[in-house]
Amino acid sequence: MQIFVVVNNLKDWPLDIPEIEVVEAKTYLMDPAYSKMRHARIFNLCRSYRYQTIGYYVTLIATARGHKPQPSLLAMQDFKSSAMIRFVSQELDELIQKSLKTIHSNRFTLSIYFGKNVAQKYERLSSHLFKEFQAPFLQAQFHRDSQKWCLASIGTISGNEIPLEHHDFVLEKARDFFLGRKTIAPKKSSKTYDLAILYNPEEKYGPSNEKAIQKFIKAADSLGMSTEIIHKEDFGRLAEFDALLIRETTNVNHHTYRFARRAAAEGLVVVDDPESILRCSNKVYMTELLERYSISAPKTIIVHKDNLEEVATTLSFPFVIKQPDSAFSQGVVKVSSKEEFTQVCSSLMEKSDLLVAQEFLPTDFDWRVAIFDGQPLYVCKYFMARNHWQIYNHSCKGGAVTGKYETIPVSQAPKQIIRTALKAAKLIGDGLYGVDLKQIDKECYVIEVNDNPSIDAGVEDLVLQEELYHKIISTILHRIEKQKRRL
Repeated sequence: MQIFVVVNNLKDWPLDIPEIEVVEAKTYLMDPAYSKMRHARIFNLCRSYRYQTIGYYVTLIATARGHKPQPSLLAMQDFKSSAMIRFVSQELDELIQKSLKTIHSNRFTLSIYFGKNVAQKYERLSSHLFKEFQAPFLQAQFHRDSQKWCLASIGTISGNEIPLEHHDFVLEKARDFFLGRKTIAPKKSSKTYDLAILYNPEEKYGPSNEKAIQKFIKAADSLGMSTEIIHKEDFGRLAEFDALLIRETTNVNHHTYRFARRAAAEGLVVVDDPESILRCSNKVYMTELLERYSISAPKTIIVHKDNLEEVATTLSFPFVIKQPDSAFSQGVVKVSSKEEFTQVCSSLMEKSDLLVAQEFLPTDFDWRVAIFDGQPLYVCKYFMARNHWQIYNHSCKGGAVTGKYETIPVSQAPKQIIRTALKAAKLIGDGLYGVDLKQIDKECYVIEVNDNPSIDAGVEDLVLQEELYHKIISTILHRIEKQKRRL
């Protein structure tokens, strides 16, 4: 397996390891030679993993390509999660106090290189932190308050920030690690048999209305499960439950992701699971994934500040520009000229280093196939809003206007639509997904895969009625029982 160290600039890597190829981030992202590789380990040592920076996209794209990146998407999100840091600090409290008891100051910085520290006495603490926040180079900050140490923050450092006197040590540990040494995350286990539903009744475009939530509760009750609706402030109670069903619009930079991540760490069955949220929330990832597995999609180009001219000449106007984490037609703009394209990119690139440009395929409606555990649940046609090219028209006075809908039995949907949707969903996982497609003549095009498809009472449940909710809860219950048998 080929090993690559990816950095912002080649000068950022101070070590000389002949077996390791060092490549700049932009080269890894844009050079077709890397996208075609099927077996590679990517050590992402970019200066920042902040959401939608180049460092973030290195790991995102590496994951879509089937490479093995470190840090992973989950690890990158954990670095900036104060809740996760508090959780880890509590979990490792005894080890932290024991390891730092001889420190006389009230602040301490621990440098961790591939799970190791230059001082043997910090070996165990370094190893445990590396298991929780897996990145090649870590720096943990500890503070002491009232005679007790706690983990205040943890982050990454780039290669050029490593002190010169540590280079020989880091070189040795890097060689050990690159030869294939692996770490195993500590196992968690669930403790209860209850279902939590994360739901915000005030959310404007939530994936489920209140009546649907009540139908989920009724289905759970019929299967012998107790259910509680929880909210954002209930983060600390997740360990009380056996499963978490998220019925809020998910996003990586959002409490829904923190709930999913924490629930998974606690051993709960989670829908939507954190990996599905990460994969479905970003259209750059989706573009790379669909292309890799040759699934038909509208012609798409990843946009960055250096290829604007190429995009404008390659795609025919009008075409669509999308913010990578757009949802409900927001952050999606149709551009009809080069001037408009440049202006829109300038605005959207204030939030993301990369955008998605996609050919415009006008249709009267979009298909959606909801899939859970590899099985189709419902098929719905969502028609475009009146006199608009999207399902949602956010420019109307008084709020967004939506088009009509038509829910049909799975057996009556075009077979090609179902086959394509199943193939696309399988690339994400076995969670609850909504695959959006367009059909032009006999050709099907996947627009995106959503990790939290709409399930509104009176819309998506028109065909199956209560059976739709029963199928979803039954699958969650089956997963709980399967997990318990393994413990």
